[in-house]
Amino acid sequence: MAERNLDFDRRINRKGTRCLKYDFAKRRGMPEDVLPLWVADMDFETSSYIEDALIERARHGIFGYSEVQTPYFEIIRDWMKRHHDWNVQEKWLVKTPGVVFALAMAVKAYTKPGDGVLIQLPVYYPFSEVIEDNGRKVVSNTLYLGEDNRYHIDFDDFEKKIIEEQIKLFFLCSPHNPVGRVWTREELTRLGDICVKHHVIVVSDEIHQDFVFQGKHQVFANLKKEYEDISIICTSPSKTFNLASMMMSNIFIPNRDLNHKFRKELDAAGTSQLGVMGLVACEAAYSKGEEWYQAMLSYVTDNIEFTKRYVEEKLHGVRMVEHEGTYLVWLDFRETGLDADDLEYLIIHKAKLWLDSGKIFGESGRGFQRINVACPRSVLSEALERIRKEIHE
Repeated sequence: MAERNLDFDRRINRKGTRCLKYDFAKRRGMPEDVLPLWVADMDFETSSYIEDALIERARHGIFGYSEVQTPYFEIIRDWMKRHHDWNVQEKWLVKTPGVVFALAMAVKAYTKPGDGVLIQLPVYYPFSEVIEDNGRKVVSNTLYLGEDNRYHIDFDDFEKKIIEEQIKLFFLCSPHNPVGRVWTREELTRLGDICVKHHVIVVSDEIHQDFVFQGKHQVFANLKKEYEDISIICTSPSKTFNLASMMMSNIFIPNRDLNHKFRKELDAAGTSQLGVMGLVACEAAYSKGEEWYQAMLSYVTDNIEFTKRYVEEKLHGVRMVEHEGTYLVWLDFRETGLDADDLEYLIIHKAKLWLDSGKIFGESGRGFQRINVACPRSVLSEALERIRKEIHE
């Protein structure tokens, strides 16, 4: 049977489906009629092979405790090898109900209350939340926007913060959300060598690893053998195949001691098996979803180029930061003359758009907006046109 769900131009009504993106605007303090392009959730039907696998499993009618066997691992292993040239081992694999849950478990497993955890603002805001909510301190090696319109790492500050704050744990976002960087081998090696030198554990959130438009995704643990011993690599099919509500992620921890400590925290949290539908969806995605994935990636690539042209030609005073990875584009509004609060009012109440305000990613994100371009072109065009009208008319 051929892949059926390849019409990415089709606008699908998601309202009334318990959809966080569309059904909770008012509850989240937004006007009910906003057009949402905020959360990292694609407006595309997933692969029909995943759909069929879920329907077949549902028809069985019994949903007792479920677990996977070796073929599940082999399917993931083949995807990682094929797409990222990474040879994973089954004993490294720990399944969790989402990457953010894994981040929280890592904080509890590898640090003590009051410890500092290093991140690189502006970054995915749950990084800060799981650190602070677990009684640890956020320490930032803040990224800077260079003259090449890309964000860069201040390596001297990175090492200085590790020493001064006695850092034991670093959260790496790779590819980086929201600034869209795909870190180079050289950048990651420089970070990794500093972390090895100072005995810092690295939790690398690589959930966007399948969305690379410039450069090549480098799995952190795969760069040097000694990095394996300090790495927790967080992956999931949830972004690649739009399966966020399935609540399942595949975490790889090669070091036996780190793996044991992580599993101990899972036990303490009362977590054991995951939902069967997430497991079924993951197997179908990685084993049969290649055609859908490649077609979707091509469509999103065109959407990114469309956004870049539109911003350059029609949104004067707005700059699209050079985009290398993820489907979340980072727009710089600072030259419009609007302060961050006025900008947010314009976007929400005048343009009637629900984007992610840059300030939720940290103070260094003020004056920016994050827009999700994994949607039909007509939706993206409408959103950008609403911004143009409010800024220039």
